[in-house]
Amino acid sequence: MLTHLRARNLGLIADAELDPDAGFTVITGETGAGKTLLLGALRLLLGEQADSSVVGPFADRAQADGVLGLDGELGISRVVPADGRSRSYLDGAIASADALAERVGTAIEVIGQHDQLKLKSASYVLALVDAALDGEGIENKQRYSAAWGALRTLREEAVLIGGSESELARELDLVRHQQREIEAAGFSVGEEAELESAQSRLRHAEELKELFRSSLDAISHMDLKSGELVAALGRIRELDESTASLLETATGIESGVDELRRDLRDSAEALVDDPATLQEIEQRLTTLGELKRKYGRTIGEVLEFVERAALRAEEIESLLGRSASISEEMGRVEAEAESAALVLSDSRKRAAVRLEKTISAHLGELGLETASVQFAFDPVDLGANGADRVTFRFSSHEGLQAGAVASVASGGELSRLILAVSLAGSSDEVATLVFDEVDTGIGGVTALAMGRKLASLADTRQVLCVTHLPQVAAFADAHYVVTRRGDEARLAKVDGPDRLEELARMIAGLPDSDRGQEAAKELLEIAGHS
Repeated sequence: MLTHLRARNLGLIADAELDPDAGFTVITGETGAGKTLLLGALRLLLGEQADSSVVGPFADRAQADGVLGLDGELGISRVVPADGRSRSYLDGAIASADALAERVGTAIEVIGQHDQLKLKSASYVLALVDAALDGEGIENKQRYSAAWGALRTLREEAVLIGGSESELARELDLVRHQQREIEAAGFSVGEEAELESAQSRLRHAEELKELFRSSLDAISHMDLKSGELVAALGRIRELDESTASLLETATGIESGVDELRRDLRDSAEALVDDPATLQEIEQRLTTLGELKRKYGRTIGEVLEFVERAALRAEEIESLLGRSASISEEMGRVEAEAESAALVLSDSRKRAAVRLEKTISAHLGELGLETASVQFAFDPVDLGANGADRVTFRFSSHEGLQAGAVASVASGGELSRLILAVSLAGSSDEVATLVFDEVDTGIGGVTALAMGRKLASLADTRQVLCVTHLPQVAAFADAHYVVTRRGDEARLAKVDGPDRLEELARMIAGLPDSDRGQEAAKELLEIAGHS
């Protein structure tokens, strides 16, 4: 239940607070005063789209705040800046608009004149019927959903196969050839650098031999000089102990020269001139170049390609194996889905009959005793929602041909029809029903009937209504009035004489009229609020 609503800088509203009654609360006021703006604040809290055009002239942002009684109290806020994205909060923690819709939308339902457009939507009408399914009907819908899911999976497999086994066979030959070509080469990561190093060594074997000889000649002179250096520094240390570190350094140099000489000799002896091995290495590098040209810039990428080729080959083999049985299986599953769709359709038709009776009963209580409604079923191809296209038709008199709502319903009939359909389709779990001027086009006895209807709804749930009808307003448990002074709209709760004045204004346009106030008193007496 909505216990508090506040709107700040929302259009003409600088700051307004509403504390709805637990029963039936109405909001009234002159046309253009800003009544619907309060419901605009509520729609923001329901997570509906926020537009910076709602920001008023009193600040740089609009804000809507509310408190719901949902297992305790839940605080909700929505901030809409003049520039930038809106921000949403649940109990002070930032949240998405979708989170608001999920948390708040199940507790509050707003019903307005625009809902007539929903009755044109086949998906909305179908959802309306599905919401009225009984336990067996719900099971039938679940059974169809499972059958449809299986059929859709098979169809996706058929698309993957592409309807052409020969194309898949050709692709399999190709990926297997690619796999064999790469695997036969037997390359490993890092091998390319090793091959290039070996290639360079073999190509320049003669030059390397000459360079090794020159290096060994040079190091023999270094060996002689390093010995002389160590002997001299040994004598220096005998004369000056502080130079011991110099001798250690020289000894290390002498040892390094010995080690370098051995390494040079070993490398020179290992060097061979092998044209046959060079040719093998160059051929292998050529093979690698061809593989890289076709499959990747590096050995790593080539090896990744062969892994993908192996997986694709397995996938194609699996598809080819499935192709033999998939057509037969798809025919069987499609037959199951068609059968389940027929059963679901029967359940829907029974639910539609119940729904028609419920809507007609609501219409009768609203003064349309002879009106009739009809859910018309037409078969369509199997889809996610079955094989039914359902349209909604209305007739103001049972003797007239039912037709599309927009074509056959007057303004007053449309208002009552929207109310009746909304009530019939509303979940019992919705604690708060909000009506946004659904009484357009009606008056007199019909208006009294609508007032009674809304008041009776408030026996089991909270009801809010923006209305211009005094007959409806008189039935309210709490009455708020929106007034406009210049470019600012204000909201105030009215009781006693103030409420009589507002009802008199709604009746005759004369709040101070004695006759108008007498009529207002009579309305309150009829409504049981004398």
